[in-house]
Amino acid sequence: MIRRTFQILPSIGGGKERNLWKSGVGDWDEFRGQAKVKGISLERKNGLDLALDRADTFLERGRTDYFCKILPTVEHWRLYDRFRADTAFLDIETDGRSSYANITVVGIHRNGESTALVRGQDLTAAALKQALDGAKMLVTFNGSSFDLPILEYHYPLSVPRVPHFDLRHACRRVGLEGGLKSIEKQMGMCRAREVEYVTGEEAVYLWRAWERSGSKNALKLLKRYNEEDTVNLLPIAEHVYETLKNRIVNGKSVRDGR
Repeated sequence: MIRRTFQILPSIGGGKERNLWKSGVGDWDEFRGQAKVKGISLERKNGLDLALDRADTFLERGRTDYFCKILPTVEHWRLYDRFRADTAFLDIETDGRSSYANITVVGIHRNGESTALVRGQDLTAAALKQALDGAKMLVTFNGSSFDLPILEYHYPLSVPRVPHFDLRHACRRVGLEGGLKSIEKQMGMCRAREVEYVTGEEAVYLWRAWERSGSKNALKLLKRYNEEDTVNLLPIAEHVYETLKNRIVNGKSVRDGR
């Protein structure tokens, strides 16, 4: 999808992009291969060709940070297929004391393996940076409003500046409403039995039980709950990406679930 994307170009929004597709200009190669493109002067096209050359170079080098600067945030999902193998699925737990509460657990799922960094044990800026080292993309659920700002507040510069596929907003575009657990149920997904009914509020209580009495079982359940949060992001991301991509390929709007 990223090489079909023209919204990386100056003054090219969703409407102009759709017009390009309708006119038969389906990707970067086709754009550069045409001597003339309807609605674009020759002088301007030369500049846009150079911009696409530059984007191609960064794409081949895996420099996804470049696209954070030129691609609208709501369209970061278009990079997912290209960088699926280098994507980190991330979720945090907090002690619930304020909007910038203390982080208790940071869960990261990458390449089939899950990592849980725990406050007071191994959760440090260095450990977080190492756990995310090499990630080309992040996937969260509501991370734009919650996880990433809180991580930046407590551990500045530890999370890489890479494209962010926020499933909370992307799910709405494909008709999946509600929170993460509600969407899991809509998709027929089931959580592990021991944490099936654990809520975000109860996750705070589990942390407090660990903090106050050293309950190993409480910490184990909290980490298991967090792991489900990260692991379950993967099939949702796959579904949302494929749905959005197919709508574009079939010439349908991807806005607001239409």
